[in-house]
Amino acid sequence: MTRIGAAFEGARRERRAAFIAYLTAGDPSPEATLGLARAVSRAGADVLELGVPFSDPIADGPVLQRSAARALAAGTTLATVFDVARRIRRETSLALVLFSYVNPVLRFGVAGAARAAREAGFDGVLLTDVPPEETRGLHPAMRAEGLDTILLVSPTSPLRRMREAARLSSGFLYVVSRAGITGARTSLPRDLPETVRRARGAGGSLPVAVGFGIATPEAARQAARIADGVVVGSALVQAAEAEALDREGAVESLARRLVDACRRGPRAPK
Repeated sequence: MTRIGAAFEGARRERRAAFIAYLTAGDPSPEATLGLARAVSRAGADVLELGVPFSDPIADGPVLQRSAARALAAGTTLATVFDVARRIRRETSLALVLFSYVNPVLRFGVAGAARAAREAGFDGVLLTDVPPEETRGLHPAMRAEGLDTILLVSPTSPLRRMREAARLSSGFLYVVSRAGITGARTSLPRDLPETVRRARGAGGSLPVAVGFGIATPEAARQAARIADGVVVGSALVQAAEAEALDREGAVESLARRLVDACRRGPRAPK
């Protein structure tokens, strides 16, 4: 079992959804990212998606676009992300997912990137702009290094496409809660339970995690009732952005509330 699989299994035994945090590597510096990773780890996060900043982040909303711009301005490259991951692996027990658009991986070299990711301590890879039809030249190299491969499905994905994405995924299947770009929202879409139900039908025993738009403990609580994992990115990045003098404190405080909201049953906060 990979570290990602163990994280979901541990959460299941504890009657909660796994909490998956996202941070943009290098925003505003590698040292700051390490501190924020420590913060989400202290808060009880299970998995950390470490984002590779990219100059044309077509799936990202304004918060993550600004975050990527700051990281790029600081000189962050894919090699920098591997260095940051190596330090996070030494200092935390978080399962780590390399979260990237495909261009930086292609520029680095697919086989080399897969090897470097494994050596840095990553446990899985999620390439946001790679559909199931385009994984053939990418995923075998990742799997050869023992990395989980994670694909996205959305409310508009037909069942056949969900099944193909699930077949190519390991670790978990990522359900995008709504069409469009990332960003904090005040509520979850009404059709999300049906989207998750279809994803479960497509994936069998593969864990299902929900992300895009989850920003508050109440939204996390709702998502945790229907999914195996809850992903939060923009809200955490925005908290760090708004509290420059105490980024770690702001992120840890929000992450703790989100982790608590992922608990099910009588222990869940009212």
